[in-house]
Amino acid sequence: MVAAPSRRGRAAGDGADVRALVDEIGSSLVRALKEAAADGFGRVGNERALALGWYAFSLEYMEARWVQVAAKTRSETSDALCSITEVMLRRMRGRPDGELLRRALRNWAFVVPRLDVRKVPTEVRLALGWVARASLPLDDLLDPAVMRGVLQALRLKRDGTVAAAETQRRKRMTFVNAVRYAIELGQLRADPLANISWRITETVQQVDPRVVVNPVQARNLLCAVSYVGGYGRARGRRLVGLFAGMYYGGLRPAEAVAVTLPDCELPTEGWGSVVLHAARPSVGKKWTDSGQNHDLRGLKSRPPGATRTVPLPHELVSLWRESVDTFGTADDGRLFFNEKGGIVGSTTYDRAWHEARELALSPGLVGSPSPPAPTTCGTRRCPPG
Repeated sequence: MVAAPSRRGRAAGDGADVRALVDEIGSSLVRALKEAAADGFGRVGNERALALGWYAFSLEYMEARWVQVAAKTRSETSDALCSITEVMLRRMRGRPDGELLRRALRNWAFVVPRLDVRKVPTEVRLALGWVARASLPLDDLLDPAVMRGVLQALRLKRDGTVAAAETQRRKRMTFVNAVRYAIELGQLRADPLANISWRITETVQQVDPRVVVNPVQARNLLCAVSYVGGYGRARGRRLVGLFAGMYYGGLRPAEAVAVTLPDCELPTEGWGSVVLHAARPSVGKKWTDSGQNHDLRGLKSRPPGATRTVPLPHELVSLWRESVDTFGTADDGRLFFNEKGGIVGSTTYDRAWHEARELALSPGLVGSPSPPAPTTCGTRRCPPG
């Protein structure tokens, strides 16, 4: 018969076992904290923990959203999540500089797929590690005071001034979609927006007459564009037809840069036409699936594969024919391209337009709102822009 261990021996053995267990748990916690500081992306241990932080959730939401939306929407979603995340942080020692914090979130955290941790700059990795530790719990959104702080942040630009109504609306929609996603996954037990009254200023739906050029101004501006950048490089001459398409045809900038010759009917006399079916918005390499600055998309606010036929007045037909005769077309048939055959970037034609204003307009008009520089926001205007 085996003798039972003494009470003293059993107690000593149990104490050793407990100490070993405590040491093991302590080592695990230390490893987890080191991993948090190393990767900075909030992926520590079990992400489904009860105290799920806003930052860890927002990274998960960005991954889920990325494959569903276009490059422009990805950029806008990232921008909104940055604004929310900066509010959803505890007051802790070691907070990174505001510029570094924004850059780390915007250029590294809320971009999919994320780079290997070893390729992330040290200062960025440390900043994101701090964010992971300082992030408030997702459930804090149920506190009306926290919610109002978030909504207030979505109203403001980086300089603290009030953003345009459309920008506010776009950011708020990102937040609403994120909240709905959290509720669907059971990570939020209630809708934090349900009892919050918040109104966004309505956008004025009318054309400001100060931004509409008259026909004489339009012709002067198109002529002035041809003088931008010198005759040899033809930086401006390449863009005359592009701006003319915006003015005479009402094309969006992203549509104009995507026009191809096979889609055009350019008769020697009378009206012509172009069948639009694609747009090339400029959004940045990190937001597109191709890694190029310009995304290839269908027409705005239309189903995939939809087309739109645009009639072209004789003045525009003549300018497009002249452009083709002078510069030819890009390898894929695009009418307008840069010196290397690539897609014309928004910064290129924006800079050329501002230079043309200096040449074509009187000093009084140069400083006025009329006419605006082109944008890639998707709004069709007359004149160019």
